[in-house]
Amino acid sequence: MSVDIHQLRTFVEVATAGSFSAAARALGYTQSAVSQQVAALEADLGVVLLRRRPTVAVTEAGARLLEHAGPLLLRLAAARTDVVRAAGAPTERLTVAVHPLGTERLAAVLAAVLADRPRLDVRVVAAGTAEATTGVARGEFDLAVIVGLATAGDPLRLPDVGPIRAVGIAEETACLALPADHPLARSSGPRLADLVDAGWIDAPALGAALADLRVVTGERRFRARLRYDGTDLGGLLALIAAGHGLGLLPARAPRSGATTVPLRGCNLAFRAELVRTGRTTPAATAVAAALGG
Repeated sequence: MSVDIHQLRTFVEVATAGSFSAAARALGYTQSAVSQQVAALEADLGVVLLRRRPTVAVTEAGARLLEHAGPLLLRLAAARTDVVRAAGAPTERLTVAVHPLGTERLAAVLAAVLADRPRLDVRVVAAGTAEATTGVARGEFDLAVIVGLATAGDPLRLPDVGPIRAVGIAEETACLALPADHPLARSSGPRLADLVDAGWIDAPALGAALADLRVVTGERRFRARLRYDGTDLGGLLALIAAGHGLGLLPARAPRSGATTVPLRGCNLAFRAELVRTGRTTPAATAVAAALGG
């Protein structure tokens, strides 16, 4: 059986409208052309699909064909769209790794870049600093926005993964994150040195690794009550809010059940950096420039 797709579409329109004239108006054909197409389809199949009198109605064979016609026409339309899309596929792709604490900054930049490059194909991957940096070095990501804890004004300590370039793009004061009903939540600002035995949440993928805290403070006694290996900021906040341990967060980070207080005499900051290699594309260069790197 060889069915002409135009004939099939015409048959569906007549069967749905219940009228050759109505189908002709919908399709932009003459009524005679509609009748000829349906007749040709019936001749090809060797069955009567429509009764013409007293009113137009589908036969049993016509009803069976109608069941198949809808999915067939839908698949054809999908195939046509897919082929057209492939023919006009974006000529440039961009893959960016972003630390959860840097997502808001990246989102604003991407909006501006995409306004000038509407056909740019963008993939954003949430990743911790180590994963993002390694991925850039391996060529998995065109660039990365990473965030980590450092002494204010100092660069982040990055893994030795090869020739990469890191440029600071933002810095925000580190604050103590704790449950809203914690006694320290109403304090004027505790000292970090007084909290070494308080019980912390070690969250390396979220830029709050106790290993970094020990290095930048020179204090080795910080101990974790719980380790959180996720990159979901909401998950870390839920653990803090439930009293599983203290954490460090940027002053303007979401709080969601937890709260933050400033730390007295603390010179720690969450530093955001843009990580790239010498390999680049116009889109990556545009994003880097918009981020300030």
